[in-house]
This record gives sequence, structure tokens and C-alpha cells, in this order.
Amino acid sequence: MLADRARAMDELIARHLGPGRLVRFWLLVGGAALGWGIVGAALRAFEGPGDPLVAVFGAVFGALGLAGVVTCWIFLGMGVRRDRTVRRLLVGWAQVGRDHGFSAAPWRAPGLSLAWLLSSVAVCGLGLWSSLGFAVTARPGSDTYTDAVFFIGLGVILWLAGLLGAAKAVGHYRWAVRMGAGRG
Repeated sequence: MLADRARAMDELIARHLGPGRLVRFWLLVGGAALGWGIVGAALRAFEGPGDPLVAVFGAVFGALGLAGVVTCWIFLGMGVRRDRTVRRLLVGWAQVGRDHGFSAAPWRAPGLSLAWLLSSVAVCGLGLWSSLGFAVTARPGSDTYTDAVFFIGLGVILWLAGLLGAAKAVGHYRWAVRMGAGRG
């Protein structure tokens, strides 16, 4: 029973914090940022007097960029839901055989938790710099509303993604410490 628990816990930790999961998470965040960049470029088609054909292409590419952003966030939301399921399974498997001694040390994954946390904090910082940095340095007459929409929107995307990653890292660390403290 304890060997089955060890195998299940190893697999669940890999599915929760593994390097592949980290790469997929940041690829989705990058896809959302790229989609928002396409939206920002498409918004430029509507600045000032322009060609109607340019406006049509701007609307089409804006819709495609927005669809990319929404799709990436849908997949990120599905990942959050999957993480809740994995977390519930981790808690359940950790309870198996607790009275026979339990050490959470093999499942703390400090390196992976740190990778999630540091990358998330860096992305949160980029998001704040994008949003607030633009707002602080904006000058009337030289910066447009399109620039404001782009930079503040990009900052929100990065900030939210960074918070998701940081919450995941801190949540796993807290769980592992709590499991180690409650040894049987």
C-alpha cells in the first residue's frame, strides 16, 4: 500500500508541478500575450484616417488575436480545474498509511516549486511594469489610447498569469509543509 502511494504521489507531483507542465503553462501565457499583440496591431488600423481595406483587415486580425487570447485563457482555466483535481488526489493519497509514518520530503519538490515561483514573480513584475510603467510615462499628444489599451491589457494578462503560477507554487509548498508537520 505504501509503495502504491509512493508511485501515485510521484505521478501526481509530476502532473502538478513537472517541467512539462511549467512549459505548457508559459506557452499558453505566451500565446495569450501574442494574441493581445495582434489585437494591439489591429487597433492601429483604426487610428486616424485610413483605407477601408486596412480597416477590414484590422478587424479580421483583431478578431483572430482576440480569439487566440480567449482560447489560451480557456486552456489556462482548464489547467486550473485540473490542478484542483490533482490537489484533491494528492491530499487523499497522502492520507493513505499515515499511521505508519509519513515523510513529505520526497514530494516537496523544492526546485520545481521555486522554478514556478520565480518565473511567476518575474512575469508579475513584467505585467506591473507594462501597465503601470506605461501609465506613469504616458504623455498627452504623443501616446494614444491604442497604446494605453495595448500596454495595460498586456500587463493584466501577465499579472494574472503570474499570480496563477505563484499561487500554485505557494500552495504546493504549504501542502508539503503541512503534511510533513502532521506526521503520524
